[in-house]
Amino acid sequence: MNRTLAIECTTDACSVALFEDDRLLAGDFRLLGRGHAEALVPMIAALPDKGRAGRIVVGLGPGSFTGLRIGLTAARALALAWGSAIVGYPTLALIAAQARPLAGHEPVLVATTGGHGEWFCQPFDAAGQPLRPLASLTPDAAREAPEAHVAGSQAEALVAARGFGTAHALWPDARALPGLPPALLTADLAPIYGRAPDARLPGSRQPGEAAP
Repeated sequence: MNRTLAIECTTDACSVALFEDDRLLAGDFRLLGRGHAEALVPMIAALPDKGRAGRIVVGLGPGSFTGLRIGLTAARALALAWGSAIVGYPTLALIAAQARPLAGHEPVLVATTGGHGEWFCQPFDAAGQPLRPLASLTPDAAREAPEAHVAGSQAEALVAARGFGTAHALWPDARALPGLPPALLTADLAPIYGRAPDARLPGSRQPGEAAP
């Protein structure tokens, strides 16, 4: 099959899309906040042929831990049931792809809601490739980013805080998948959490922390 099912539920938004090559056959986007587990499967089932596709593409985050795991679990289960290939992508890269036409194909900083009052931030060039690594930043630190165009759920807050630039309030949308650079698709389905775990066992170390 030349069909691709795209699944994106790593943020407050939940979306699905079915493509024939790069042509959108059908899709659905909902800004839910909560309830991804209840909404996702019916949204897929409402697509033509119940969303069946030879390839499944799923968002890897960063974003909501719960939403991220729901999307990955559904994608893996369907791939197993259908014998489909499965790949993932960085969620912030999809937002950058959505923003690129709005930004006149200039660099875009993506800023989305993170944890503990921080924002997930990453800039992308005019071709949609990352300019700097993903970072979880305080709002004050995020204000130092030089990119004039800012996209994502925290775009308006960031532009207002620093007093310059253009905000594009966007949530990741599976229907925008064809705009994502193919090089950013990966067979490595490890979730992108964007920050270190909040909790750890007594005596254990955070990733990258040196032994005492």
